[in-house]
Amino acid sequence: MAGKSEKLLSILKLQPVVPVLIVDDAKSAVGLARALVAGGLRAIEITMRTPAALDAVKAVAEDVEGANVGAGTILNARDFDAAVKAGSTFIVSPGSTPGVLDAAKGSDVPLLPGAASASEVMALREAGFDVMKFFPAEQAGGAAFLKALSSPLAGTLFCPTGGISLKNARDYLSLPNVVCVGGSWVAPKEMVSAGDWAGITKLASEAFTLDK
Repeated sequence: MAGKSEKLLSILKLQPVVPVLIVDDAKSAVGLARALVAGGLRAIEITMRTPAALDAVKAVAEDVEGANVGAGTILNARDFDAAVKAGSTFIVSPGSTPGVLDAAKGSDVPLLPGAASASEVMALREAGFDVMKFFPAEQAGGAAFLKALSSPLAGTLFCPTGGISLKNARDYLSLPNVVCVGGSWVAPKEMVSAGDWAGITKLASEAFTLDK
């Protein structure tokens, strides 16, 4: 598990913000991913919330140089395996179940499992995970909650996601137990629909400098 944690951290540490994307049209995924990579955001999470999601992961994995594409909203072992076959370099789940954790243990592709309480963090640590998604971040207690966990649960690193924006991202990024944050603000739906890749690259560039 330690090797997979290192592999996951090498991806998450590429940038302070991991774009969390809902892709309605797989054809737009390549242009969108290229725009994000051009702005410095090379680790990209495509959520499995639309019929186009798996095709989008496959297209980005095959056609976007420099991108590390991951699949998010993975809810079961079947979806885990399908995302890996599509080319995902990391997997993200909103929580954890025995089925998802078993799939992760049997795969070389690292899992970023979700946790929203001290008990869930402890359970994941017992299962061998020390890098987790804190979700839904703002609704579950925000940066103040994560700061409170940093001492009793030292050695655990988080990627908070949910309700994070340009306005509050630095509150999280300043914490010692936060490696990066996840956010959708770098790829607004209207910009994606319009194919405004230059605008998205600008937003990505701003996000890339957040921890500077």
